[in-house]
This record gives sequence, C-alpha cells and structure tokens, in this order.
Amino acid sequence: MRSDSTHRLLWFSPRIVLAGAGFLALAACDSVERAEIAADRAQPEPPSVADTSAPGGATQPAGAASPTANAGPPPHPGWASGVVWYQIFPERFRNGDPTNDPPRESIDSAKWVPPGWRVTSWTMDWYAPDFWETQKSKVFYDSVTSRRYGGDLQGVLDKLDYLRDLGVGAIYFNPVFWAGSMHKYDGTSFHHIDPWFGPDPAGDVALIATENPLDTTTWKWTAADRLFLKVVAGAHRRGMRVVIDGVFNHSGQPFFAFQDVKKNGAASPYAGWYVIKAFDDPATPEDEFQFAGWWGFSSLPEFKDTDDKRNLNEGVKAYVFDITRRWMDPNGDGDPSDGIDGWRLDVADEVPVGFWAEWNALVRSINPGANTYAEIWADARALVHEGGFTGAMNYHGFAIPLKAWFADVAVSATDFLRVMGERWAALHEGSRHVMMNLVDSHDTQRVASMIVNRREGGYQGFDATDFDSSNRVSPRESADYLIRRPDATDLRLLRMVVLFQMTFPGAPVIYYGTEAGMWGGDDPDNRMPMVWEDLKHEPQAKDPRNRTRKADPVEFDRALHDYVAAAARLRKINAPLREGGFSGIGSHDDHRVIAFARESGDERLVILFNRSEKAQSFTFALRVGETDPKIVFASDANPGQGTLAHTATDTTVTVPPLAGVVVQMR
Repeated sequence: MRSDSTHRLLWFSPRIVLAGAGFLALAACDSVERAEIAADRAQPEPPSVADTSAPGGATQPAGAASPTANAGPPPHPGWASGVVWYQIFPERFRNGDPTNDPPRESIDSAKWVPPGWRVTSWTMDWYAPDFWETQKSKVFYDSVTSRRYGGDLQGVLDKLDYLRDLGVGAIYFNPVFWAGSMHKYDGTSFHHIDPWFGPDPAGDVALIATENPLDTTTWKWTAADRLFLKVVAGAHRRGMRVVIDGVFNHSGQPFFAFQDVKKNGAASPYAGWYVIKAFDDPATPEDEFQFAGWWGFSSLPEFKDTDDKRNLNEGVKAYVFDITRRWMDPNGDGDPSDGIDGWRLDVADEVPVGFWAEWNALVRSINPGANTYAEIWADARALVHEGGFTGAMNYHGFAIPLKAWFADVAVSATDFLRVMGERWAALHEGSRHVMMNLVDSHDTQRVASMIVNRREGGYQGFDATDFDSSNRVSPRESADYLIRRPDATDLRLLRMVVLFQMTFPGAPVIYYGTEAGMWGGDDPDNRMPMVWEDLKHEPQAKDPRNRTRKADPVEFDRALHDYVAAAARLRKINAPLREGGFSGIGSHDDHRVIAFARESGDERLVILFNRSEKAQSFTFALRVGETDPKIVFASDANPGQGTLAHTATDTTVTVPPLAGVVVQMR
C-alpha cells in the first residue's frame, strides 16, 4: 500500500479473465432447465437397483476383513482440488413432492406435539407460530424444532440445474438416512434413505420391516433409496460430485440395534454396540436401563469403543463397513460410478482414530477417487493425517479467523493475513487445496447475520469461542441479537467474504441459501426453508422474543446469486485460484487493507481487500515481464470502481470502500 513503503510480492495471472461489468452471469435457459428436469423425472430407475432385492448391497459378508490401513492421507483426487461445494440441509432445501410430506407419527417429537400438528407452509414468516404451536407453548423455541416443511429428494433432483449453473462442483448433504428428527443426526438406519425423502414412505417402511439388519442379503432397495441414487446419477451427469454425512459416533433411540437392546437386554445380539451402564431387570417394576448419550443427550445413544479405545466395537464397525460398500458401489459390481463420491464425517474427533484409518482404507479400496472430510472445529492436522482423511471442515484455518477480521475487525489486518497464511502452510501438503473452506453451516449463525451482528471489541481470539458462543450468535440466548435482513453495507461485506472464499486456497463451501440472501442466527434459525425465486414468501415481521420490529421482505436476491455464480466462475477458469500457491504481499492495519497472491506456473493473480469505509491505495512491485496488469473482478461488481496505475516497476491499486478486487498480472 502506498503509505510508508512499497510491498513486494509473489504473483500470477490467469489465461481467461472476467471483464465488462465485473462478472459473468451464468445464463440459465428456462426451456433447457425444464427439459432436463422432465428428463430426470422420467429417467428409469438405476438398472442395478430397480429391483427391491439386494443384488450386491454389500460386496462382502457382514464383518468381512477390510483392507490394511495406511497411515496418512492419500493423494487427493483431482476433482477435489479447489472445487466449489454446496451444502444441502435436505428437509429445508425444496419440497418437490408434497404427496410424501411427513405425518405427525413419523417425527421424533410426535408424543409432545398437539394432535393438530401439520407440515408448516414453506413460505410463511419463520417467526410466526403455526396454530398447533400456540397450543404447545407461547415460546417460539419450544416448538420450532418440531416443524417439518417437506423438503425431499425430488426437490433436490428438480434443482440440480440450479446448482450446476451456480458453479457448484460438489454437493454435501447433511444426513439423508432414516431418522425422526428434521436434522437426521439421530439415525434409525444407515442402510436406508429416510422414507419421507422418497415417493413411497409407507411402502418403504413395510419393505424395511421384512429385513434382518444383520444379514445384508436381506437388505432391499426402497423407493427412497432408488430416488437418492437417481439424484447421484443426475449430479454426475452434470459434472457434480455427491458427498453425504456419516454419523458413526451414535445413533438415535429408534435405531434398530438400540431398540433390540432395550427389548432383549444383555441377550440382544447388539448388546455390545452401545455404552450400557445398566440393563433393565424384568423382575422389578422399575426401568433400570441406563446408557451413555452423546454429550449427555439421551436421544443420541453412543456406540461403544473397543476396550483399548482405539477402534469401534466389532459389531458397529462391521455394520458401518457394510453400509459404506452399499452407498459407494450400490450394485456391488466393482464399478463405483453409480455410488456416492465421498463422506463428511460427523464429530470425527470423537470416534477412535484407529477406526478411521481402517475405514478410510476401505473407502479407497472401493473408489480410489473418493474423498472423506472430518468434522472438527480445532486444528485438524493430526486427525486428518492419522485417520487417513482427505481433509476437514476448515473451521480452524478459515471460518474462525475470517469472522475475526471481515465481520468484527477484532484483529489487525496484519495478524489476520499472518494467521491465515500460517494455518494454511501448516497443513499437510495433500490437504491444502481440498480443505472445506466454509464460513457458516447448519451449526453456526448464517454469514449474513454474522455480518449484521458484527461487533468491534470483546473478541476472544482466533478460536471457536466467539465464533459459535451461544450468547452471541442467536436471539434464543441474546436479547441484543439482530434478526433483520442485511442492508446495503452488510451486503458489501458479504460480497467481500464470498470473494475471499473463492480466492483463498482450499475448496469454498456455500451453505444453502447464502447466494439467495438468506439470514438467521444459530440453530434453529440457520435452518429456515430455502428462499426460492418462484415462490411468494411472507415478510418476516414476527420476533421470537415478541419485540417490535420492522417487517423485512423475504425475497430471492437475484443480484447476489449472480455475483456468487460469477465469483465461482472466476475460480473455475483460473487455475491459480483452484490449485496455486499462496503468499501474503502486505497489509496496512490503520487502513484495514490486505493483499495476497495466488500463483500457478506462469499465471499470477493479486487479490486485495479493503475493509475500511474509505477508498485505499496499495502499491506492490511488478515482476520482470509484467507490463500490463489489469483489474478483472471486483466485489462491488464493477472493476471500473477500482483504479490501477503502474510504472515500469510498481503497480498501485486503489480499492473502493468495503470491497475486494482481483488483478491479473500480465
């Protein structure tokens, strides 16, 4: 920056650039989209699983030996490097088939909700209670988790073109397996998709009842299972990969194994699957049955580790291995192209690393091109390396420090750039470009609300305490938490965050609805139904604390959507952004400016961000042969708003307030 000194750099330039208005909107032809949707709906069932029998549901018998585990993560498949992810929370993404909407008896809280419970209207004010909720409680948060909106797999299938046109290269699904909750982390089964995500819930439940869960040869392919494989096939045809959530630390109470243990006690074939503290004594009127639940939650009984705590018990491990084979190679023919492309593993640091090493070896014996990602909020390096994961959800190295500077300006520009660079460089080389660079998720406040509720001062450092502290991230806990729609200034900051995601090393993750302008505090407010352009949504006028508020229109933000698509396109056409090196060029704490370079071969890009509310100039040195640098992308959608001047040795870029720009070095 031109203030006291000139900052030197490492740099590159892309072969293809964006110009004109600063972004390329990805055109979507309605007629083509309708035709492809129709083709997907009419597509015959995947031939390998069209029958309800299990022709190869597991390629080995239950408990069969797994490949030998190798220490350390394998080289990542090419598709994972810098791919743009889109996270889908299935129950809240799209209701494509209202005929399969869940009935009251299918939900986990059925016995606590009034008889008049019904599926909630997709477009109603999130904070407005439905009539049955007022019968249960006057407190919004007492009833909202019992809502269901009817999101399903048909809705995903119908919107695959939308995801492709947004620039998505990989879909990460929150759990799709059968469970009673809306989040599905309390599994009833891991070898079946939730029946109410598919077209024939009653038929699926009846079919599942004919199986012996311990005998994979009796496992059937339900209508929901087959529809999920249709989604996978549709994504693959559009060049997108599919990764699903694996929850192998615990199950739900309705899980078949846990129900058998409750019924048969120590005589159950599943008695060794769970951490049982005491079995019920049938000779007494009391129920002495006691077990360990995840973090004390009785709804989530924990699976038992081996006595040495190095692995999962053999029964659970055999079952998890069987369902892994089922979803990665559905017809068991040795060709995994009809299966999923990888897994995201819930609370991975709470499952023995020895299990992960064996399981990851199995995954790659089925599909060497598969990726696996650990959910861990702390430094992920040891777990990724020892467990054999491809990478992790990058809270520690991306989301947490990002909020510190872009949202709260609670750290200096210099410290932010330093920490980002250090944490990236410290990663195992094979993980640097595949880490899932999320900003928000189903476990955090949405990024728009993170920005709306930004605060300078009081930040607790580069850790998760402030990032996800309950008394600072939700109106449920904080009376001061703002739930409004982002204003123009907030949107400028949001666009900066998106550009940083798309230009920093790793794989950016878009949480569903970010591109549509959705806002919301932490769980459950981060799980509102997706805002769609073809739906008329009610304004958000109610308040969960019954405060007076201004009504906010709830509308699909077309301008933001097109900007996100353009930023994803920028990443796709510039190799340095997907797989290039990273080097900090410089920063200015008082002016709140950072600059860094991405480089691959002879291509260099310089990216600059101005977090201040005044235009700021930054000067850096040209390399030999660089004579005509050019601004090719800007977060305010107009490269002309930034200016660039250069001499034979230096370039000075003036960045607009609250904006980022990308400079092609040439």
